[in-house]
Amino acid sequence: MLNVIAQNELVADADGRGLWLAEGDDPYFLIRFAPFRERYVVIKLASCSGEIQPKLYVNRGQGFSEEEALTAGSGRNFLIVADVGSFGTICTLRLDPSSEPCQLSLEVTAIRSAVALEHYVSVQQSQNRELIVARFSRLPRFWKKLPTVRLGKRKTVAARYMEQARMLAHRLLPGQLGRTDPWLSIVVPVYNAPIRYLNELVSSFEQQNTEGVELVLSDDGSDSSDTLGWFTSQPAKPNIVIVPNAINKGIALATNSGIDAARGEWVALLDHDDVIAPNGLTVIRNAIATHPEAEFLYTDELVVNDVLEPIGLMLKPAYDPVLLTGVNYINHFSVYRRVRLNEIGKLRSGFEGSQDYDLLLRYLEGLDVAKIIHVPYPAYWWRRTGTTYSRKFIDRATENARAALKEKFARAGKATEVTEALTTTLHRIRFGTAATKRPKISIIIPNKDSYALMATLLRGIYEQTAYDNFEVIVVDNGSTEPATLALYKEYERRFSSFSFYVKEATFNFSRAINEGMARACGEHFLLLNNDVEIIEGEWLGELVDCLSYDHVGIVGAKLLYPDRRLQHAGVISGFGGLAGHWYLNKPENFGGPMNRLHVRNSMTCVTGAVMLISGECARQIGQWDEENFAVAYNDVDYCLRAHKAGFRIVWTPFACLIHHESVSRGSDRGGENRKRFEREKENLKRLHQTHEFDDPASNPGYSKDRSDPKITPFSSLPSPRRWFT
Repeated sequence: MLNVIAQNELVADADGRGLWLAEGDDPYFLIRFAPFRERYVVIKLASCSGEIQPKLYVNRGQGFSEEEALTAGSGRNFLIVADVGSFGTICTLRLDPSSEPCQLSLEVTAIRSAVALEHYVSVQQSQNRELIVARFSRLPRFWKKLPTVRLGKRKTVAARYMEQARMLAHRLLPGQLGRTDPWLSIVVPVYNAPIRYLNELVSSFEQQNTEGVELVLSDDGSDSSDTLGWFTSQPAKPNIVIVPNAINKGIALATNSGIDAARGEWVALLDHDDVIAPNGLTVIRNAIATHPEAEFLYTDELVVNDVLEPIGLMLKPAYDPVLLTGVNYINHFSVYRRVRLNEIGKLRSGFEGSQDYDLLLRYLEGLDVAKIIHVPYPAYWWRRTGTTYSRKFIDRATENARAALKEKFARAGKATEVTEALTTTLHRIRFGTAATKRPKISIIIPNKDSYALMATLLRGIYEQTAYDNFEVIVVDNGSTEPATLALYKEYERRFSSFSFYVKEATFNFSRAINEGMARACGEHFLLLNNDVEIIEGEWLGELVDCLSYDHVGIVGAKLLYPDRRLQHAGVISGFGGLAGHWYLNKPENFGGPMNRLHVRNSMTCVTGAVMLISGECARQIGQWDEENFAVAYNDVDYCLRAHKAGFRIVWTPFACLIHHESVSRGSDRGGENRKRFEREKENLKRLHQTHEFDDPASNPGYSKDRSDPKITPFSSLPSPRRWFT
């Protein structure tokens, strides 16, 4: 009998289709069986959201070990066979389905004989030619007749990506600087580190193809004889500095001791169980040379297992201070100017598990965003073993992170409350705007006829919405339905905040918005499609709350299709040469890379179906473009104009609505609508060069051909980048 147990943020999909959502950073299944059992455990695994890289572990009596983990390659469909024998004391397997958030299906079957197994495998292969068959432990002879992919033989997506990046950096960037005085000090706090980790760290440092760097190892009072013996056995080297500390004072103070000993103009922080990627320091040095104005740089990360095999990637956006208040997506490598580190007092004790996060928030405070540079190269290899302080003591680390966030906003004079996001260990800032100070919002709704949609929307605004300082302006381009006109008059009679204007005209969304804004008297403007359905009361207050971030001009909401799949989680400029919704049709609670979709993000575009525009942004950007974007891409055009003017655009998952997309307007696929749609696509390319646009909310490592982007090794080394250029 088999027993399958989901662990650590693996949750069953609510629609009852036998699907699982892997949304945490280390989800896994435990597969348990009795001492007397069927000989073969067969795992059928299928991804519904891109390629995965499953791994299988066996508990041989001492727990699960990375050294004995077996990878099944990279793909979408797997059949993993484990020969566990008919009797034994090994009664548990662990399956890690993926290193990235995903949606998947899982079936686990027990099979007694080799003949039955052969038949089962043959049937499965006949039904799915893309099936990857992988084996674990010894198997019967007939297996050699089957087309197989042996475990560990096929490179993962992460491995292929890293290899291509390494080759490009080696070929395209100069190696030596011709200087010996340190320009960069890499500071590493060390406490009872295994000798293997220290050797791998030093080796990764010494293999760097650049000069003028030093490695500072600051020991935090280690009492391990192995660690202390390693320190005393190291030959003296001018570019490796060992800082002894007799007393264990914690990671913050140990790091500060290392910074005090550092000589470089720049300082990077690294953990003792992680390593530097090949050519990583050359890429960082090149970024500093090409951006002499920089005050801070950070890189992408490769996630590796305990034996440094690539298992995932952290491909980051350009600097996004809004995203940073929800999750420390920057993390490593973070490259600081040493002078500024000393000015702010370096790291602080009392933020254990989040001391780097607290340092980041304080260091970046007040910096010009143009001086914060993202280097899209996985220069840092993060060894994910589950043994770091923040992983072991996640509750305390989360509490300390929120304390650091609260202090950050207090220093800026903003009273906040920091609560959990859609992932409980991530963060949501509540700015606490008092009800008496809530700004008036002018809600503008273009419409024609569509009685049922309008009745649902107006009911939601007036009966379900907790925010109470608003006006509603319906701009109607020629309704003739008596029921719709009667609905307008009913709301006009009941609410002084409601008004409507009917004028027969060809539908032009941009013109309707301009007319509505011209009639509005609110401080800010909210655009609402007539096919939106309100499902919770705090949505409008959340949109307004996001205007409290600095320089925010536009805010967008999370929109779902009626079947609760994602319709809008932000728009990425450049997808398909134009623009496209990110992660379209994913499950409602899909987290995306680094669980970004569970916190607020900056975007370059959000949909006009639910779009809050600040009064300042509206005045500076001006009218919507009625001539070039009557129906399609008008929201993309407006957002890109705002982005180029320096306004920040925010998407929030905490304002969630249903969107019955384009129900009332109809299709753009035929006749004049099709011709107009093609013209507006060309207008977008002509005015904003979206076919060449590198969206700072995305990453050069993601493909631009689909809303669910694939990790794609780049053909040329991407340049360091900023959010606003």
